[in-house]
Amino acid sequence: MPNDDSEHLKLLILGAHPDDAEFHAGGLATRWRAVGRKVKMVSLTGGEAGHHEKSGAALTKIRREEAAAAGRVIGATYEVWDNPDGRLLPTLELREEVIRSIRSFAPDLVLTHRTNDYHPDHRAVGQTVQDASYMVTVPSIVPDVPILRRDPVVAYMPDRFTKPCPLSADVVLDVTDQFETIIDMLACHRSQVYEWLPFNQGVAHTLPADEAGRRAWLRDWYAALLRPTADRHRDALIATYGADRGRAIEFAEVYEISEYASALDDKARERLFPS
Repeated sequence: MPNDDSEHLKLLILGAHPDDAEFHAGGLATRWRAVGRKVKMVSLTGGEAGHHEKSGAALTKIRREEAAAAGRVIGATYEVWDNPDGRLLPTLELREEVIRSIRSFAPDLVLTHRTNDYHPDHRAVGQTVQDASYMVTVPSIVPDVPILRRDPVVAYMPDRFTKPCPLSADVVLDVTDQFETIIDMLACHRSQVYEWLPFNQGVAHTLPADEAGRRAWLRDWYAALLRPTADRHRDALIATYGADRGRAIEFAEVYEISEYASALDDKARERLFPS
C-alpha cells in the first residue's frame, strides 16, 4: 500500500452521485477523520438527473454546494465531476479519469460500488474502478501521472442485492456511534433527502415542514434502511466483536474486498478498518 505510517493513511471513496459516499460509507469515513486521516469523497457525475423539478447546470450547482457542506461536517474533501448523471458508461475515457484520480491521491483504501448494483451509474463506477485497479501500476497507461508502485486495497460498499451474487461480508464495522454524524452529512443534501427521494419513493406527504421534524424524519428513514444490515450480518458481527457487543450492534457497514487490487491481510485489516 502507498503509505506505511497509519496516521498518514488516505481513504478515497468513488461514488456515482453526490451523497453516495456518505450514504454507503459515512461511518467508516467518520472514523477515519476522527483520528486525523485524510478522506476524499468523489462523485463521478454531476447529479443533474436527481430531481423531479430541477435539472441541468442549476441542479449540479446545488449538488456541488451540498456535497461540499457534507464534506465539511467531518473535514473531508469532496469532488463532484462533470460526467452525465443517469447516462454514465464505463468508457476508456472514464477509466483514465479514475486512474488519474487514484494515482494523484495515492490512497491506501478505495471504496466504490459493486458491479451488480441497482443503478446503472453505480454499476458503471464499479466496473470502471475494477478496470482501473491494476492499470494504476502500468507506466504506459496515462503516462502524464506517475504510477503507483502497488495497488491500494479496494473494497465494495454495502448493498442488499443478491443476484448474480450477494455481497461477501469480508469486513463488518459497527457504526452505531457514527450514526448521528452520518445523518448530519446526509442532511446537507437537502435536494435529495428532503425533496427528490421522498418524491421518488412516494412518501413526500410524510415529510414534516419544520427543520427539527425533517431531521427526525431523515433519521428514522435512514435507520430503517441501515438497521437490516446489522441483522443480516449478525453472525459476522458476533465473530468480530464478541457475543455481547455483536448482538447489541444496531447499525453496521459491511465491505467486500475486491480481488482485482491488493489483498487484505490481517495487518492491513487492523489499519484500514479500525474496530
